[in-house]
Amino acid sequence: MNFSTTYAEFLTITILQWKNLLKPEKYKEILVNSLSYFVKEERAKIFSFCIMDNHIHLIWQAEQDYTSRDNQHSFTKFTAQQIKFDLQKNHPKVLEIFRVNAADRLYQFWERNPLPIILYNENVFLQKLEYIHSNPVKAGLCLLPEDYYYSSASFYLNGDNRFDFLTHY
Repeated sequence: MNFSTTYAEFLTITILQWKNLLKPEKYKEILVNSLSYFVKEERAKIFSFCIMDNHIHLIWQAEQDYTSRDNQHSFTKFTAQQIKFDLQKNHPKVLEIFRVNAADRLYQFWERNPLPIILYNENVFLQKLEYIHSNPVKAGLCLLPEDYYYSSASFYLNGDNRFDFLTHY
């Protein structure tokens, strides 16, 4: 990764009121598929991620004609729509938990306006990479970072390429 031109960003996107909406694997898979799409469409490079039950951590970098803000908006909009479709069909009572009184939407799944942190050098990048990979261990979900499935830790620590959209920094 070249730290002298465009910078990667660390981003945490949280489910509204920290609710555990992402606990079912099918919703984690929606996020994984969306990240894969961003890479296939050359909208972003994904360096690291970890999907927890109520938030996602990312290190990513916008590509070509896209901005991080555009990508962030597209990611949250698309994943929210996909989750909403499943909730409407399979879990309408859960969907009602996310009903909001807003002019522009009936339901809200993601907290608004997550703040990206620019990773302006390799030390800061590595600090956030370690933070992301340690998250499931600190939450008591696994003993070792590489044991948590919905994370890039096994990519970095074991060379596991199950998420073929990842780019090594």
